[in-house]
Amino acid sequence: VIPVDFQGCLHLKTAATLVAPGLALVNPAWVSPAALAPLDTLAIDPTEPMAANALLIGGEVLYPAELPRTRARLEAAGIRVRTVPAGELAKAEGGVTCCSIIVGASGGAT
Repeated sequence: VIPVDFQGCLHLKTAATLVAPGLALVNPAWVSPAALAPLDTLAIDPTEPMAANALLIGGEVLYPAELPRTRARLEAAGIRVRTVPAGELAKAEGGVTCCSIIVGASGGAT
C-alpha cells in the first residue's frame, strides 16, 4: 500500500483512475501525477474537473457522456471509450466508479 495525497475532492477515484494498463487519467489540480509513479498519466481537460473518474472494463473505458473534451483526449491516446449518461451522479460528486461492481466470469467480485 502506498499512500497518495489528494485535495479538492472526496475520493481518490475522483482525482485519478486507471484507463489502460499502466496509464492513469488524472486531474493534476487534485493529485500530483508524480504520486502515481510508475504509471504514465494523461491529464483531463482542465475545464472538466470531474473528468478523471473513468471505469476500465475489458479493454474499454466506461465514461460520462457529459465530458467530451477529456473523452477526446482518451480517444486520441488510443483508448476505446463507451459513454453513459452520468450528469445526475456528478451533482453529488459521483461517477462511474461509484455505481459499479465488477464481477468476474466465475461470479466473484474483482
